[in-house]
Amino acid sequence: MLKELFTKLQHHKKQFNQEEIEKLEEFIKDGFVFFDNGNYELNSKYKVGIIRIDRNSAVLCDLLNEHKDIKLDFEHLNGAYDGDLILAKRVFNPRSKIKAKVVFVFNSNIKNILVYVKDKQYFTVKESILLHNKTKVEANEGDILLIDNKTFNVIDNLGNIQEAKIDEKISLILYDEDYRLDKKIEVDAQMDDPKQRVDLTHLPFCTIDPNSAKDHDDAIYFDWQEAVLYVAIADVSYFVKEGTILDEQAYLKSTSIYLPGKVLPMLPNELSEEMCSLKEGVDRYSYVFKIYLDVEKMSVKKSELFEAIINSHKKFSYGRIDRVLDGKLDTYTQIEKEIFDYILPLYEVTKSFRKKRLEKGYDFRSSEYSIKLDKNAKIQNIEIETSTSSHQLIEECMLLANIEASKKVNQVGIFRIHEEPPFKAISKLVDDVNALGIQAKLQSDVHSTISHIQQKAKHSTISEEVDELIIHAQTQAKYSSKNLGHFGLGFSSYSHFTSPIRRYSDLVLHRMLKTKQTPKNIDEICEHISNQERKVDQLVWDYEDRKYARWANDNIGLEVKAKIIDSEKGIALTYGQIAGAKIRLENYKGQILYSKVRVIIKSSDVISKLISGNIKY
Repeated sequence: MLKELFTKLQHHKKQFNQEEIEKLEEFIKDGFVFFDNGNYELNSKYKVGIIRIDRNSAVLCDLLNEHKDIKLDFEHLNGAYDGDLILAKRVFNPRSKIKAKVVFVFNSNIKNILVYVKDKQYFTVKESILLHNKTKVEANEGDILLIDNKTFNVIDNLGNIQEAKIDEKISLILYDEDYRLDKKIEVDAQMDDPKQRVDLTHLPFCTIDPNSAKDHDDAIYFDWQEAVLYVAIADVSYFVKEGTILDEQAYLKSTSIYLPGKVLPMLPNELSEEMCSLKEGVDRYSYVFKIYLDVEKMSVKKSELFEAIINSHKKFSYGRIDRVLDGKLDTYTQIEKEIFDYILPLYEVTKSFRKKRLEKGYDFRSSEYSIKLDKNAKIQNIEIETSTSSHQLIEECMLLANIEASKKVNQVGIFRIHEEPPFKAISKLVDDVNALGIQAKLQSDVHSTISHIQQKAKHSTISEEVDELIIHAQTQAKYSSKNLGHFGLGFSSYSHFTSPIRRYSDLVLHRMLKTKQTPKNIDEICEHISNQERKVDQLVWDYEDRKYARWANDNIGLEVKAKIIDSEKGIALTYGQIAGAKIRLENYKGQILYSKVRVIIKSSDVISKLISGNIKY
């Protein structure tokens, strides 16, 4: 009621109901509101809005968006917290920038806050804001507590920050994903489809995944004589019906969370690791694309999509298939030989498709760091993961299926879109790479400019770093009901079809393709799953950065190799044995971007994840 009241007040409305008038009379007594010539007006000394808080700042967001956000100092919050409707009074600021302090909290956004105990006081874990608790703190130094943000009552004691095993809970609570740890939904999944499915169990499908994979979304088979590719995807939509509790939970999560050594799945394990997983030697329901290829023109002649039963004849790791593609067949069984006989020609076909695709899309030379933890949940080592031949083979197969799926939906569907970066971002990119010594120029269009930069950097020692700059210049991919194309991949139409076990977008697409109907709330679905995707990425980064901070805390004084990744803030990234840790350099002297330096680890705060160090000159 109060939010609507103040919105009307700031809009200079004259019509108020009796309840609103009674509230306004209270505010007149407090001096917040004036009544003049029959009109109610907010005292110009005050501003009403919603508090928004992040790690570095607190701002007052105006209800009418008529003025810029007003910055609030943490010590002037007066008990207000993120999302609260508050009244703020302007304070004198000699630097002329508008500042204010909270004088009244109208509508408290009651929620639980994660705090840590320091010097017998509470500080928020996310922003390190001191909370002014009036009662005695009955907890140990470094304890991580979940408290009510108004009463300060302790709801849960997660443990002490010294215990590495609490990191998962910290990250999940900070990003409101801790419900994933609640009691799981009971599932009774049966393969009892009354419809006649296409029986493909005689075809030697195989799965190719990481060694540690427990869920197998996709399986492939290639009829190399007819040039027909089969891409079989777990038929999740058969087991997860729209509107059920299972579906509601899947929508809420929208994606699986992949943490080092652990997966928090979108679907219950009974589905993700069993009935919906295309396990070796087991009949499974699948949704299959049969794609007829023109291997001369490197194009798709036509495709068919149908519900089927398949049996994955063999499960392979990427490493095993890489050895096969390198001609190192090792020893093999008869069924493995039968599969290798089509994998080898399929690889040649996908290489050609990839080459043609990259005429419009991009091939970024980037490495991913895979954190391996020990039994105490601390970093044991870091593995560098790169895209190998087997990865690229599977990627091209999945891209073909995703493209074909996007073509079969209505004009309003669920598309994976990636818009072209703006000219300003590309212009800055050219300036940035030139500062690194790569002599690049703006070309006639964005694609030509990026390809030109990559070509110029190809034989340099910083080609991977240049690719990182190109990636940072891009817009972020997201889901949309409208087909706006995928700039990065170079596709005019693209959707996510191949991972319904771990992505809700794919599950929705499967339903649409089966029913030929678009959900009425498709825009809401697209916005939600796009937001969830970004939030889960941030959650994983939070978790991994805290693991790096623990490692650094155990290695104070250690000398490490690093490269400058932020020349404005003086941030370096480690490489070598423990790669991927970000270190703030206290004695930074303006070294250029990607300069290699040796750094001595000076300090590390596990809560804020801030690692500090000095360059060894």
